[in-house]
Amino acid sequence: MSIENKKAFKDPVFIKESGGIEEYKFEQNGLTVLTLEDHSAPVVTFMVTYHVGSRNEAIGHTGSTHLLEHLMFKGSRNFNKEKGTAIWNELQNIGAQINATTWNDRTNYFEVVPSKHLERAIEIEADRMRFALLKDEDRKPEMTVVRNEFERGENSPFDVLDKNIWATAYQAHPYHHSTIGWRSDIENIPTHKLQEFYDTYYWPNNATVTIIGDFKKNEALKLIKKYFGEHKRSENDPPEMYTEEPKQEGPRRITVKRAGQTGVVGVGHKTPKGLHKDNYALQLLGKILTDGKTSRFNKNIIDKGLATSVFMYDFPFKDNGMFISYIFLTPDTNHQTVEDLVIDEYKSIINSGVTTEELRRAIAQTKAGVAFSRDGSYAVASALNEAIAIGDWTYYTTFMECIDIVSESKIQEAAEKYLIEDNSTTGWFVPKKVEATQDAV
Repeated sequence: MSIENKKAFKDPVFIKESGGIEEYKFEQNGLTVLTLEDHSAPVVTFMVTYHVGSRNEAIGHTGSTHLLEHLMFKGSRNFNKEKGTAIWNELQNIGAQINATTWNDRTNYFEVVPSKHLERAIEIEADRMRFALLKDEDRKPEMTVVRNEFERGENSPFDVLDKNIWATAYQAHPYHHSTIGWRSDIENIPTHKLQEFYDTYYWPNNATVTIIGDFKKNEALKLIKKYFGEHKRSENDPPEMYTEEPKQEGPRRITVKRAGQTGVVGVGHKTPKGLHKDNYALQLLGKILTDGKTSRFNKNIIDKGLATSVFMYDFPFKDNGMFISYIFLTPDTNHQTVEDLVIDEYKSIINSGVTTEELRRAIAQTKAGVAFSRDGSYAVASALNEAIAIGDWTYYTTFMECIDIVSESKIQEAAEKYLIEDNSTTGWFVPKKVEATQDAV
């Protein structure tokens, strides 16, 4: 037997196990598979995570992964309207829940199906991995759907401010672009450019399959080999995204003035890459600042009648992320007053740290949030999906261990290191009052 045939015969190869999740690798085409059996309900989640997102886009084709997400539901070689096997119909007819999502570092396609229909989900995802039908007559109507999504975001004070803060904070790195893309790219990207993007990134060696729920591992691996095994690895490795954001050398500001009812203040600071240990301290700090009635911002801003709500954006990404405090103001509240209160709270933590009670409560809140977010096969697959995007799926299985060892001093050190003026980008959303016009008499 040749070496290549031996490889094919042995596929997949067991790689490692963590938290009950097992990783396998199909060496012949590079596909990674994660499995976790849970027979508590006759349901299984099948998810394919592609290592491509808005991070891999550039001017001229921003929003490509999101537009492709729409088009890849229009049909593939074996599943299309012409054959009477449209993807949506095939899956909804068996009671499946299906969808896809796109973000900075990844795109995922998933099905939650009755266990007996797992094979159909595998067959469909394998088919559109390399044989999606990207037609110009489909792109044009889907472009209008995506543009409508874009316009809905433009009508949200939070969404438009968040987009502008990221675009101001990041000048070189593709995190400058929102996942949905810029309007002109959405409207004008030609279909052949989307095909090129698809042919660059949508390959087994740039994907991770996750199977969670009621299935038998050996049978599922055989099905994956049966359907995904026809795909070769890409001739060239997907191109590396090597652009790094230059060091920020001073505070940045952005003000957005649009029609609206609610003023918003966003105070952001760049954070390290997602797998950096300092992110655990920053996530607990986010809880201390914004989670619950006893949080610092609730006591010092909301209870004073200056804001209706607060929100902390501290999600880790593959590359540098952002720690952004969003404060939604009450009517007639001064933006500068609230911004100063946010900065004063940061300075207090830098100078005096946090209390043992605040840390204990933040860890308990985090544990509860993690427990609720991991209830069910889809919830587990979804959380794993984000860990895969960051760069290591075991981030999911080791997260609470790393949270448990964060100390008060680590939080203070992280605040001192990252929450500094020269690392900041501050944004205001200032509502413009639309004056009523009086009809001429």
